[in-house]
Amino acid sequence: MDTIQKHLTEKTHKTTSGIIHYWTNKINPDRLTLVFLPGLTADHRLFEKQIDYFKDKYNVFVWDAPAHASSYPFKLDFSLMDKAKWLNEILEKENILRPVIVSQSMGGYVGQTFSELFPQKLKGFISIDSAPLQRKYLTNIELWLLKRMEPVYRWYPWKSLLKAGAKGTAETEYGRKLIREIMMTYDGDKKRYAKLAGYGYKMLAEAYEKDLPYKITCPALLICGEKDKAGSTLRFNKAWHKNTGIPIEWIKGAGHNSNTDKPEVVNELIENFVEKLV
Repeated sequence: MDTIQKHLTEKTHKTTSGIIHYWTNKINPDRLTLVFLPGLTADHRLFEKQIDYFKDKYNVFVWDAPAHASSYPFKLDFSLMDKAKWLNEILEKENILRPVIVSQSMGGYVGQTFSELFPQKLKGFISIDSAPLQRKYLTNIELWLLKRMEPVYRWYPWKSLLKAGAKGTAETEYGRKLIREIMMTYDGDKKRYAKLAGYGYKMLAEAYEKDLPYKITCPALLICGEKDKAGSTLRFNKAWHKNTGIPIEWIKGAGHNSNTDKPEVVNELIENFVEKLV
């Protein structure tokens, strides 16, 4: 049993494609709720340092995204819009009225889709090593590649994937160990891992192709590791900040999972952001 499972209440939400597992801790219904959304192939454990810090200060929520970890088996027949709608169903069911989305990588795209569908509901949005969802940011080659990632993951030997996954996303020993543990959920079933990753990127490409505004209308903050090596995240965040004026914080010595590499710094940024909202 991990830290989150120990301190939070696990619940489930049934959808037409499968059952979503999530964890909550509601200390006061009137307070803001930090809604933690992990990245592609990661699970609720990605935010253990954040949940441990915030669980007694604010209401907290985290899920295993559809088809991830305990939210499996799950049909791969859904879109980013579906994920955002399911998230909204869960928040309504839990009577979470003041959500602040704190999202890492793929979680950030779910957050932007949620903002597109339910602009009045979101009280705040924090992106950690994610990227903007507007079509203009993506080159045609990047879009083409997003649709063809599954064979790449299938081709890689599992041990190489484990090594690349840990080294490519985190800079610290803790961050790399955590990603390795999360990836071991799929040990012995590389096909499932490749399929999940490939489907996630394809779903992302389809969301870009919709060419929607994906405008963030609530207070927002961008957080990005200075050593983020995942795709074009650094380029995307510089442009996102420049074009929208959303404040950005660059985390020294942190990679793509800056919340695991520099948890104290990221927790302080989240706390300062939320205190201003309050």
